[in-house]
Amino acid sequence: MTIIRSKWKIILFGCSGLGVNMLNIIVGTYLCSGLLVGGFEDHVESWTYLNKDLVVAALWGTLILVTKIIDGIIDVPLSSFSDHIKSRWGRRRPAIMMGFIPMILSYLLFLVPLEGSATVLNTIWFAVILGIFYCTYTLTMINYYAAYAELLDNDKDRLLLSNTKSICDVVYFSLGFALLPLFVSLNINIRVIALLFLPMSLTMLIPMFLIKEKSTKEEKYENIAPPASLAKSLSVSLKNKPYIYWLCTHGMMNIGLQLFLSGINEYFSNTGLNMTFVMASSFAPIPLTIMLYNYFVKKRGIRFGVQYVLIMYSIGMTMMYFCRMLPANYMLPCAIGCGIIVSFAIGAFFSVAYVIPTKLAADANKSTGVCVSTMFFAVEGLFEGVATGIASGILLVWMKQTGKISIMTLVVTAFCMVSFVMTFFLPKSIAMIGKERNE
Repeated sequence: MTIIRSKWKIILFGCSGLGVNMLNIIVGTYLCSGLLVGGFEDHVESWTYLNKDLVVAALWGTLILVTKIIDGIIDVPLSSFSDHIKSRWGRRRPAIMMGFIPMILSYLLFLVPLEGSATVLNTIWFAVILGIFYCTYTLTMINYYAAYAELLDNDKDRLLLSNTKSICDVVYFSLGFALLPLFVSLNINIRVIALLFLPMSLTMLIPMFLIKEKSTKEEKYENIAPPASLAKSLSVSLKNKPYIYWLCTHGMMNIGLQLFLSGINEYFSNTGLNMTFVMASSFAPIPLTIMLYNYFVKKRGIRFGVQYVLIMYSIGMTMMYFCRMLPANYMLPCAIGCGIIVSFAIGAFFSVAYVIPTKLAADANKSTGVCVSTMFFAVEGLFEGVATGIASGILLVWMKQTGKISIMTLVVTAFCMVSFVMTFFLPKSIAMIGKERNE
Protein backbone atom coordinates (compact mmCIF):
# COMPACT_ATOMS: atom_id res chain seq x y z
CA MET A 1 0.00 0.00 0.00
CA THR A 2 1.30 3.45 -0.90
CA ILE A 3 2.31 5.49 2.16
CA ILE A 4 0.46 8.82 2.52
CA ARG A 5 2.80 11.77 3.07
CA SER A 6 0.50 14.69 2.34
CA LYS A 7 -1.08 16.22 5.46
CA TRP A 8 -4.26 17.19 3.65
CA LYS A 9 -4.71 13.60 2.47
CA ILE A 10 -4.18 12.34 6.02
CA ILE A 11 -6.81 14.80 7.26
CA LEU A 12 -9.21 13.85 4.47
CA PHE A 13 -8.74 10.15 5.21
CA GLY A 14 -9.45 10.85 8.88
CA CYS A 15 -12.82 12.34 7.89
CA SER A 16 -13.92 9.23 5.99
CA GLY A 17 -15.70 7.50 8.84
CA LEU A 18 -17.77 10.53 9.87
CA GLY A 19 -21.00 9.57 8.10
CA VAL A 20 -20.91 5.85 8.90
CA ASN A 21 -20.26 6.60 12.57
CA MET A 22 -23.20 8.99 12.50
CA LEU A 23 -25.46 6.13 11.38
CA ASN A 24 -24.04 3.92 14.11
CA ILE A 25 -24.81 6.46 16.83
CA ILE A 26 -28.33 6.97 15.49
CA VAL A 27 -28.97 3.23 15.62
CA GLY A 28 -27.35 2.60 19.00
CA THR A 29 -28.53 5.73 20.79
CA TYR A 30 -31.84 6.68 19.22
CA LEU A 31 -33.42 3.90 17.18
CA CYS A 32 -32.84 1.17 19.78
CA SER A 33 -34.26 3.47 22.47
CA GLY A 34 -37.15 4.39 20.19
CA LEU A 35 -38.51 0.86 20.43
CA LEU A 36 -39.42 1.35 24.12
CA VAL A 37 -41.27 4.29 25.67
CA GLY A 38 -39.83 3.75 29.17
CA GLY A 39 -37.62 6.61 30.39
CA PHE A 40 -39.16 9.28 28.10
CA GLU A 41 -41.31 12.16 29.37
CA ASP A 42 -41.17 14.88 26.69
CA HIS A 43 -41.94 14.46 22.96
CA VAL A 44 -42.47 10.72 23.43
CA GLU A 45 -44.32 10.51 20.12
CA SER A 46 -41.23 11.80 18.30
CA TRP A 47 -38.53 9.98 20.28
CA THR A 48 -40.24 6.62 19.71
CA TYR A 49 -41.37 4.82 16.58
CA LEU A 50 -45.11 4.66 17.28
CA ASN A 51 -45.44 6.11 20.81
CA LYS A 52 -45.63 2.60 22.31
CA ASP A 53 -43.44 -0.39 23.04
CA LEU A 54 -42.54 -2.43 19.96
CA VAL A 55 -40.27 -5.00 21.65
CA VAL A 56 -40.46 -7.16 24.77
CA ALA A 57 -38.15 -5.32 27.16
CA ALA A 58 -36.52 -8.26 28.98
CA LEU A 59 -35.95 -10.24 25.79
CA TRP A 60 -34.76 -7.13 23.94
CA GLY A 61 -32.15 -6.32 26.58
CA THR A 62 -30.82 -9.88 26.45
CA LEU A 63 -30.73 -9.94 22.67
CA ILE A 64 -28.84 -6.65 22.51
CA LEU A 65 -26.13 -8.16 24.71
CA VAL A 66 -26.04 -11.36 22.63
CA THR A 67 -25.95 -9.33 19.41
CA LYS A 68 -23.01 -7.25 20.58
CA ILE A 69 -21.08 -10.31 21.76
CA ILE A 70 -21.67 -12.07 18.41
CA ASP A 71 -20.64 -8.87 16.65
CA GLY A 72 -17.42 -8.84 18.65
CA ILE A 73 -16.67 -12.52 18.04
CA ILE A 74 -17.35 -12.34 14.31
CA ASP A 75 -14.83 -9.50 14.04
CA VAL A 76 -12.09 -12.12 14.22
CA PRO A 77 -13.04 -14.22 11.17
CA LEU A 78 -14.07 -11.07 9.28
CA SER A 79 -10.60 -9.67 9.93
CA SER A 80 -8.92 -12.78 8.53
CA PHE A 81 -11.33 -12.90 5.60
CA SER A 82 -10.61 -9.32 4.57
CA ASP A 83 -6.84 -9.83 4.86
CA HIS A 84 -7.06 -12.73 2.38
CA ILE A 85 -9.22 -11.03 -0.25
CA LYS A 86 -7.74 -11.47 -3.71
CA SER A 87 -8.70 -8.82 -6.22
CA ARG A 88 -7.19 -6.50 -8.76
CA TRP A 89 -8.04 -3.58 -6.41
CA GLY A 90 -6.21 -4.99 -3.39
CA ARG A 91 -8.04 -5.95 -0.21
CA ARG A 92 -9.09 -2.87 1.79
CA ARG A 93 -11.33 -1.18 -0.77
CA PRO A 94 -13.29 -4.33 -1.72
CA ALA A 95 -13.73 -5.26 1.96
CA ILE A 96 -15.01 -1.77 2.82
CA MET A 97 -17.63 -1.95 0.07
CA MET A 98 -18.64 -5.50 1.05
CA GLY A 99 -19.57 -4.11 4.43
CA PHE A 100 -20.87 -0.71 3.38
CA ILE A 101 -23.68 -1.77 1.03
CA PRO A 102 -25.45 -4.32 3.32
CA MET A 103 -24.92 -1.95 6.24
CA ILE A 104 -27.02 0.70 4.49
CA LEU A 105 -29.72 -1.87 3.66
CA SER A 106 -29.92 -3.10 7.25
CA TYR A 107 -30.08 0.51 8.49
CA LEU A 108 -33.16 1.04 6.33
CA LEU A 109 -34.77 -2.24 7.42
CA PHE A 110 -34.31 -1.32 11.08
CA LEU A 111 -36.80 1.50 10.53
CA VAL A 112 -39.57 -0.97 9.66
CA PRO A 113 -41.40 -2.93 12.42
CA LEU A 114 -43.16 -6.11 11.38
CA GLU A 115 -46.01 -5.58 13.83
CA GLY A 116 -47.48 -2.59 15.64
CA SER A 117 -47.06 -3.81 19.19
CA ALA A 118 -44.51 -5.38 21.56
CA THR A 119 -44.31 -8.93 20.24
CA VAL A 120 -41.64 -11.62 20.28
CA LEU A 121 -41.61 -11.55 16.47
CA ASN A 122 -40.84 -7.81 16.45
CA THR A 123 -38.17 -8.27 19.09
CA ILE A 124 -36.39 -11.03 17.17
CA TRP A 125 -36.73 -9.11 13.88
CA PHE A 126 -35.07 -6.00 15.27
CA ALA A 127 -32.36 -8.07 16.98
CA VAL A 128 -31.49 -9.88 13.74
CA ILE A 129 -31.38 -6.66 11.71
CA LEU A 130 -29.34 -5.00 14.46
CA GLY A 131 -26.87 -7.89 14.35
CA ILE A 132 -26.52 -7.56 10.58
CA PHE A 133 -26.01 -3.80 10.88
CA TYR A 134 -23.32 -4.15 13.54
CA CYS A 135 -21.46 -6.92 11.68
CA THR A 136 -21.41 -5.08 8.36
CA TYR A 137 -20.52 -1.82 10.11
CA THR A 138 -17.62 -3.68 11.70
CA LEU A 139 -16.43 -5.15 8.39
CA THR A 140 -16.42 -1.64 6.94
CA MET A 141 -14.65 0.01 9.84
CA ILE A 142 -12.00 -2.60 10.73
CA ASN A 143 -10.66 -2.33 7.19
CA TYR A 144 -10.78 1.44 7.35
CA TYR A 145 -8.93 1.38 10.68
CA ALA A 146 -6.47 -1.29 9.49
CA ALA A 147 -5.40 1.12 6.76
CA TYR A 148 -4.28 3.49 9.54
CA ALA A 149 -1.36 1.18 10.28
CA GLU A 150 -0.63 0.56 6.58
CA LEU A 151 -0.89 4.07 5.13
CA LEU A 152 1.36 5.78 7.70
CA ASP A 153 4.88 5.04 8.89
CA ASN A 154 5.53 7.39 11.83
CA ASP A 155 3.92 8.35 15.16
CA LYS A 156 3.53 12.02 14.22
CA ASP A 157 1.30 11.22 11.23
CA ARG A 158 -0.59 8.60 13.24
CA LEU A 159 -1.34 11.16 15.92
CA LEU A 160 -2.48 13.66 13.26
CA LEU A 161 -4.79 11.05 11.74
CA SER A 162 -6.16 9.97 15.12
CA ASN A 163 -6.77 13.57 16.19
CA THR A 164 -8.50 14.30 12.88
CA LYS A 165 -10.70 11.25 13.42
CA SER A 166 -11.41 12.42 16.96
CA ILE A 167 -12.44 15.88 15.73
CA CYS A 168 -14.76 14.24 13.19
CA ASP A 169 -16.22 12.24 16.05
CA VAL A 170 -16.93 15.53 17.76
CA VAL A 171 -18.72 16.73 14.62
CA TYR A 172 -21.06 13.77 14.42
CA PHE A 173 -21.59 13.83 18.17
CA SER A 174 -22.52 17.49 17.89
CA LEU A 175 -24.98 16.67 15.14
CA GLY A 176 -26.32 13.70 17.05
CA PHE A 177 -26.61 15.18 20.51
CA ALA A 178 -27.14 18.88 19.87
CA LEU A 179 -28.84 19.18 16.46
CA LEU A 180 -30.90 15.98 16.35
CA PRO A 181 -32.88 16.82 19.52
CA LEU A 182 -33.88 20.10 17.89
CA PHE A 183 -35.54 18.12 15.10
CA VAL A 184 -37.39 16.08 17.72
CA SER A 185 -38.55 19.26 19.47
CA LEU A 186 -40.09 20.26 16.12
CA ASN A 187 -42.17 17.06 16.30
CA ILE A 188 -40.22 15.27 13.58
CA ASN A 189 -40.24 11.54 14.26
CA ILE A 190 -36.93 9.82 14.94
CA ARG A 191 -37.36 7.52 11.92
CA VAL A 192 -37.68 10.49 9.58
CA ILE A 193 -34.61 12.08 11.17
CA ALA A 194 -32.68 8.83 10.62
CA LEU A 195 -33.41 9.10 6.89
CA LEU A 196 -32.32 12.75 6.79
CA PHE A 197 -28.85 11.81 8.06
CA LEU A 198 -28.42 8.81 5.74
CA PRO A 199 -26.60 10.72 2.92
CA MET A 200 -23.73 11.47 5.34
CA SER A 201 -22.65 7.84 4.98
CA LEU A 202 -21.18 8.69 1.56
CA THR A 203 -18.04 9.99 3.30
CA MET A 204 -16.94 6.34 3.40
CA LEU A 205 -16.31 6.59 -0.35
CA ILE A 206 -13.22 8.73 0.35
CA PRO A 207 -10.95 5.69 0.96
CA MET A 208 -11.90 4.41 -2.48
CA PHE A 209 -9.77 7.24 -3.88
CA LEU A 210 -7.03 7.53 -1.26
CA ILE A 211 -6.13 3.88 -0.70
CA LYS A 212 -3.72 2.73 -3.40
CA GLU A 213 -3.08 -1.01 -3.38
CA LYS A 214 -1.59 -3.35 -5.92
CA SER A 215 -3.40 -6.47 -7.07
CA THR A 216 -3.59 -9.33 -4.57
CA LYS A 217 -4.64 -11.87 -7.18
CA GLU A 218 -2.53 -14.99 -7.61
CA GLU A 219 -0.63 -14.31 -4.39
CA LYS A 220 1.01 -11.17 -5.81
CA TYR A 221 1.46 -8.85 -2.87
CA GLU A 222 3.44 -5.93 -4.21
CA ASN A 223 4.58 -3.31 -1.71
CA ILE A 224 2.22 -4.66 0.98
CA ALA A 225 2.72 -7.22 3.72
CA PRO A 226 1.25 -10.63 2.87
CA PRO A 227 -1.70 -11.72 5.05
CA ALA A 228 -1.19 -13.97 8.05
CA SER A 229 -3.39 -16.96 8.74
CA LEU A 230 -6.31 -16.53 11.13
CA ALA A 231 -4.47 -18.51 13.80
CA LYS A 232 -1.26 -16.52 13.31
CA SER A 233 -2.84 -13.08 13.41
CA LEU A 234 -5.04 -13.99 16.37
CA SER A 235 -2.03 -15.43 18.20
CA VAL A 236 0.05 -12.30 17.58
CA SER A 237 -2.65 -10.00 18.97
CA LEU A 238 -3.61 -12.14 21.98
CA LYS A 239 0.02 -12.71 23.00
CA ASN A 240 0.70 -8.97 22.98
CA LYS A 241 0.38 -8.33 26.73
CA PRO A 242 0.47 -4.51 26.56
CA TYR A 243 -2.33 -4.62 24.00
CA ILE A 244 -4.53 -6.95 26.07
CA TYR A 245 -4.06 -4.87 29.20
CA TRP A 246 -4.98 -1.76 27.24
CA LEU A 247 -8.15 -3.48 26.00
CA CYS A 248 -9.22 -4.28 29.56
CA THR A 249 -8.57 -0.68 30.60
CA HIS A 250 -10.38 0.65 27.56
CA GLY A 251 -13.26 -1.79 28.16
CA MET A 252 -14.04 -0.29 31.58
CA MET A 253 -13.91 3.21 30.10
CA ASN A 254 -16.11 2.13 27.22
CA ILE A 255 -18.84 0.74 29.47
CA GLY A 256 -19.13 4.13 31.13
CA LEU A 257 -19.03 6.05 27.86
CA GLN A 258 -21.50 3.81 26.00
CA LEU A 259 -23.94 3.77 28.90
CA PHE A 260 -24.25 7.54 28.74
CA LEU A 261 -24.34 7.67 24.94
CA SER A 262 -26.99 4.95 24.74
CA GLY A 263 -29.28 6.56 27.31
CA ILE A 264 -28.52 10.25 26.90
CA ASN A 265 -31.93 11.12 25.48
CA GLU A 266 -33.79 9.33 28.29
CA TYR A 267 -31.53 10.92 30.91
CA PHE A 268 -32.25 14.45 29.79
CA SER A 269 -35.94 13.72 29.37
CA ASN A 270 -36.08 12.39 32.92
CA THR A 271 -34.16 15.20 34.65
CA GLY A 272 -35.75 18.16 32.92
CA LEU A 273 -32.43 19.54 31.63
CA ASN A 274 -32.26 20.99 28.13
CA MET A 275 -30.26 18.44 26.14
CA THR A 276 -29.49 20.78 23.24
CA PHE A 277 -27.91 23.51 25.41
CA VAL A 278 -25.93 21.09 27.57
CA MET A 279 -24.56 19.07 24.66
CA ALA A 280 -23.74 22.23 22.68
CA SER A 281 -21.66 23.42 25.63
CA SER A 282 -19.92 20.02 25.64
CA PHE A 283 -18.86 20.28 22.01
CA ALA A 284 -18.35 23.97 21.21
CA PRO A 285 -15.06 24.37 23.17
CA ILE A 286 -13.49 21.19 21.80
CA PRO A 287 -11.26 22.81 19.13
CA LEU A 288 -9.52 24.55 22.03
CA THR A 289 -9.69 21.80 24.64
CA ILE A 290 -8.16 19.19 22.34
CA MET A 291 -5.10 21.43 22.04
CA LEU A 292 -4.58 21.01 25.78
CA TYR A 293 -4.88 17.24 25.43
CA ASN A 294 -2.28 17.23 22.64
CA TYR A 295 0.04 19.30 24.81
CA PHE A 296 -0.23 16.79 27.65
CA VAL A 297 0.46 13.86 25.30
CA LYS A 298 3.52 15.53 23.80
CA LYS A 299 4.93 16.37 27.23
CA ARG A 300 3.90 13.33 29.29
CA GLY A 301 2.80 10.58 26.89
CA ILE A 302 -0.58 9.10 26.11
CA ARG A 303 -1.10 7.47 29.52
CA PHE A 304 -1.26 10.89 31.13
CA GLY A 305 -3.60 11.97 28.32
CA VAL A 306 -5.96 9.06 29.05
CA GLN A 307 -5.90 9.81 32.78
CA TYR A 308 -6.69 13.46 32.09
CA VAL A 309 -9.64 12.43 29.90
CA LEU A 310 -11.07 10.07 32.52
CA ILE A 311 -10.77 12.58 35.35
CA MET A 312 -12.42 15.43 33.45
CA TYR A 313 -15.25 13.21 32.19
CA SER A 314 -15.88 11.83 35.68
CA ILE A 315 -15.99 15.30 37.25
CA GLY A 316 -18.49 16.49 34.63
CA MET A 317 -20.70 13.40 34.97
CA THR A 318 -20.76 13.55 38.77
CA MET A 319 -21.61 17.25 38.83
CA MET A 320 -24.37 16.69 36.27
CA TYR A 321 -26.09 14.31 38.66
CA PHE A 322 -26.18 16.92 41.44
CA CYS A 323 -27.44 19.63 39.06
CA ARG A 324 -30.90 18.08 39.13
CA MET A 325 -31.11 18.80 42.88
CA LEU A 326 -30.75 22.55 42.37
CA PRO A 327 -33.64 25.03 42.03
CA ALA A 328 -34.96 25.31 38.48
CA ASN A 329 -33.30 28.70 37.88
CA TYR A 330 -29.85 27.28 38.63
CA MET A 331 -30.20 23.82 37.12
CA LEU A 332 -29.51 24.65 33.47
CA PRO A 333 -26.54 27.04 34.06
CA CYS A 334 -24.93 24.39 36.27
CA ALA A 335 -25.52 21.69 33.64
CA ILE A 336 -23.97 23.90 30.95
CA GLY A 337 -20.95 24.32 33.21
CA CYS A 338 -20.77 20.53 33.50
CA GLY A 339 -20.90 20.30 29.73
CA ILE A 340 -17.92 22.64 29.43
CA ILE A 341 -15.96 20.45 31.86
CA VAL A 342 -16.88 17.35 29.86
CA SER A 343 -15.64 19.06 26.67
CA PHE A 344 -12.09 18.78 28.01
CA ALA A 345 -12.50 15.01 27.74
CA ILE A 346 -14.77 14.36 24.76
CA GLY A 347 -12.40 15.77 22.17
CA ALA A 348 -9.78 13.21 23.08
CA PHE A 349 -11.93 10.26 24.21
CA PHE A 350 -11.84 8.60 20.83
CA SER A 351 -8.36 9.53 19.73
CA VAL A 352 -6.83 7.20 22.32
CA ALA A 353 -8.95 4.33 21.02
CA TYR A 354 -7.36 4.73 17.57
CA VAL A 355 -3.78 5.74 18.17
CA ILE A 356 -2.85 2.95 20.61
CA PRO A 357 -3.96 -0.06 18.51
CA THR A 358 -2.64 1.69 15.39
CA LYS A 359 0.83 1.96 16.91
CA LEU A 360 0.82 -1.60 18.28
CA ALA A 361 -0.52 -3.02 15.00
CA ALA A 362 2.14 -1.21 12.96
CA ASP A 363 4.85 -2.58 15.25
CA ALA A 364 3.40 -6.09 14.93
CA ASN A 365 3.28 -5.86 11.14
CA LYS A 366 6.92 -4.84 11.13
CA SER A 367 8.13 -7.48 13.58
CA THR A 368 6.24 -10.40 12.02
CA GLY A 369 6.64 -9.43 8.34
CA VAL A 370 2.98 -10.22 7.68
CA CYS A 371 -0.22 -8.16 7.92
CA VAL A 372 -1.99 -8.58 11.26
CA SER A 373 -3.31 -5.03 11.62
CA THR A 374 -7.00 -5.80 11.08
CA MET A 375 -6.89 -8.35 13.91
CA PHE A 376 -5.81 -5.69 16.39
CA PHE A 377 -8.93 -3.69 15.59
CA ALA A 378 -11.07 -6.83 15.42
CA VAL A 379 -10.09 -7.92 18.93
CA GLU A 380 -10.63 -4.38 20.16
CA GLY A 381 -14.06 -4.59 18.54
CA LEU A 382 -14.76 -7.76 20.52
CA PHE A 383 -13.94 -6.02 23.80
CA GLU A 384 -15.95 -2.97 22.78
CA GLY A 385 -18.89 -5.16 21.75
CA VAL A 386 -19.03 -6.83 25.15
CA ALA A 387 -18.70 -3.45 26.89
CA THR A 388 -21.46 -1.89 24.77
CA GLY A 389 -23.70 -4.92 25.30
CA ILE A 390 -23.32 -4.63 29.07
CA ALA A 391 -23.96 -0.88 28.93
CA SER A 392 -26.94 -0.73 26.56
CA GLY A 393 -28.29 -4.26 26.84
CA ILE A 394 -28.19 -4.76 30.61
CA LEU A 395 -27.53 -1.57 32.55
CA LEU A 396 -29.58 0.84 30.42
CA VAL A 397 -32.61 -1.46 29.97
CA TRP A 398 -32.59 -2.14 33.73
CA MET A 399 -32.50 1.59 34.50
CA LYS A 400 -35.29 2.31 32.03
CA GLN A 401 -37.56 -0.38 33.44
CA THR A 402 -36.88 0.44 37.11
CA GLY A 403 -36.99 4.22 36.78
CA LYS A 404 -33.35 4.69 37.80
CA ILE A 405 -32.18 6.69 34.79
CA SER A 406 -31.28 9.60 37.07
CA ILE A 407 -28.31 7.69 38.59
CA MET A 408 -26.81 6.93 35.20
CA THR A 409 -24.07 9.58 35.39
CA LEU A 410 -22.89 8.20 38.74
CA VAL A 411 -22.60 4.71 37.26
CA VAL A 412 -20.65 6.21 34.35
CA THR A 413 -18.26 7.83 36.83
CA ALA A 414 -17.76 4.53 38.68
CA PHE A 415 -16.63 2.70 35.54
CA CYS A 416 -14.39 5.58 34.48
CA MET A 417 -12.70 5.57 37.87
CA VAL A 418 -12.00 1.83 37.59
CA SER A 419 -10.39 2.52 34.22
CA PHE A 420 -8.41 5.42 35.72
CA VAL A 421 -6.87 3.16 38.36
CA MET A 422 -5.97 0.60 35.69
CA THR A 423 -4.10 3.18 33.62
CA PHE A 424 -1.35 3.37 36.25
CA PHE A 425 -0.35 -0.17 35.28
CA LEU A 426 -0.13 0.44 31.52
CA PRO A 427 3.31 -0.64 30.26
CA LYS A 428 5.84 1.95 29.14
CA SER A 429 5.48 0.87 25.49
CA ILE A 430 1.97 2.35 25.60
CA ALA A 431 2.38 5.02 28.25
CA MET A 432 5.01 6.97 26.29
CA ILE A 433 3.26 6.93 22.89
CA GLY A 434 3.17 10.47 21.51
CA LYS A 435 5.74 11.87 23.94
CA GLU A 436 8.24 14.09 22.22
CA ARG A 437 11.85 13.40 23.03
CA ASN A 438 13.98 16.21 24.34
CA GLU A 439 16.62 16.98 21.78
